[in-house]
Amino acid sequence: MNTQWKKTFALIFSGQIFSILTSFMVQFSIIWHLTKTTESASVLMIAGLAGFLPQALLGPFIGVWLDRWDRKVTMMVADSAIALSSLILGAYFLWGESNVWVVYLILLIRSAASSFHAPAFQAAIPLIAPQDQLTRVAGWHQLVFSSSSVLGPALGIAVYSATSLGTVLLLDVVGALIANLMLLLIKINQPKPENSQAPSFRKEFILGWITFLSVKSVVTITVAMAVFSVVFMPLAMLFPLMTLSHFGRGGYSASLIEAVFGIGMILGGAILSAIASKWKDSTYMSLSLVLIGFTCVLSGVIGSNAFIAFIILSFCMGAAAPLFNGPYMAIIQKSYEPEKLGRVLSFVTSIGLLSSPIGLALAGPIVDRFGVQVWFFWSGIVVILIGALIFFMVSRKEDICGRQESNKQ
Repeated sequence: MNTQWKKTFALIFSGQIFSILTSFMVQFSIIWHLTKTTESASVLMIAGLAGFLPQALLGPFIGVWLDRWDRKVTMMVADSAIALSSLILGAYFLWGESNVWVVYLILLIRSAASSFHAPAFQAAIPLIAPQDQLTRVAGWHQLVFSSSSVLGPALGIAVYSATSLGTVLLLDVVGALIANLMLLLIKINQPKPENSQAPSFRKEFILGWITFLSVKSVVTITVAMAVFSVVFMPLAMLFPLMTLSHFGRGGYSASLIEAVFGIGMILGGAILSAIASKWKDSTYMSLSLVLIGFTCVLSGVIGSNAFIAFIILSFCMGAAAPLFNGPYMAIIQKSYEPEKLGRVLSFVTSIGLLSSPIGLALAGPIVDRFGVQVWFFWSGIVVILIGALIFFMVSRKEDICGRQESNKQ
C-alpha cells in the first residue's frame, strides 16, 4: 500500500509526458510561426491574451464543478477537447495558410479546455499521494513538465521546418490519446462533498471563496503571485522575439533557448525533489523569485553579441522556476480539505491568469516602442522585490510563529 501511490503516479506521468510534450511542440511552433510571419510584439500579446483569458474568466466558476465531478473523467474530457482543437487547426494549415484570427480562435478553445484540466489534475494529487510527500510529487511534476519543455521546442521547430504547423498540431492529438489511455488504467477516489452543503452553485461558489481567504499566508503569496504574473508572463511570449530582434537569430536558436530553459527546470525540479524537506516552502519561493529577477535584469542589459550569455541566463532562470511553482502548489494542497480543493485551485489559477492579460496588454505597445530588453530589465526589478516581500511577510512570520509554538511547549 505504501508504494501503490508511486505506481499510480508512474502511470499518470508516463501518459502526461506525451500530452505535455506535444503541447509544448504546438505552443512553441505557434509562437514562432507568429513571430516569423509578423515580427510584431502586439500580435504575440494578442495570442497570449487568447491563451490566458478563457482560463482566467472561467476559473472561479469551474472550481464548483470540479468538486462535484469525477476528476479523472474531467481531465480526460478536457484533454480530448484540446486534441480536437489541434485537429481542426491542423486541418486548416494542411489545407492552406490559415488566417491569424483562426489561430486566435483555436487558442481560445484550448485555453477554455485547459481551465478544466490543470486544476482537476492538481486537485487529484492529494487524493493519491500522502500529505508529507506533496512537495516531492510537485518536484516530480516539475521534472515531467521540464523534460517536455526541453524536447518540445526542439521537436516542434524540427517538425515545423520539415513539414508544416499542421503536422505539429496533429501530433498533439496523438499525445492526448496516450495521456487518456494511461488515465483509464488508474483509479482516483473522488472525495465526498460536505453533507451540509446545499446543491446550490452560488453557495458552493461563496464557500470556496471563503475557504480560500481562510488561510492568510496563501492569500498573501497569491497576491504576490498576481503581481509576478503581470510582469513575468509576457516573457513567455517574448523569448522568441528577443532571439530574433535583439540577437538576429532564427528558429533553431529560439528553440535552443527554450531547450536550455527546460534543462534548467529539470535540474530545479530534481533539486526540489531531493531537498524538499530541508527548508520551508515559502523560503524556496523567495529564493526562486530573487534568482529569476536577477537573470531578467541581466538579460535586459546584455549586448546583441552576447547570445551565449543569454543561453546561460535562460538556463539559470529555468532552474529557479520549479523552486517557486512546486512549493506554491504544495502549500495550497496542504492547507485545504480535498473536497474544497478544486474551488480553491480554480480561484488561485484565475487570479494569476487575470493578472497576465494586464501584463500582455502593457507589454505589446511598450516592447514595440522601446524594445524587448526594456521589459526584461524592469520585470526583473519587480520580481526581485516580490521575492523579498514573500520572505519578510511569510517566511519570517512562519519562523516567529514556530519559535512561539516551541516556547509554549
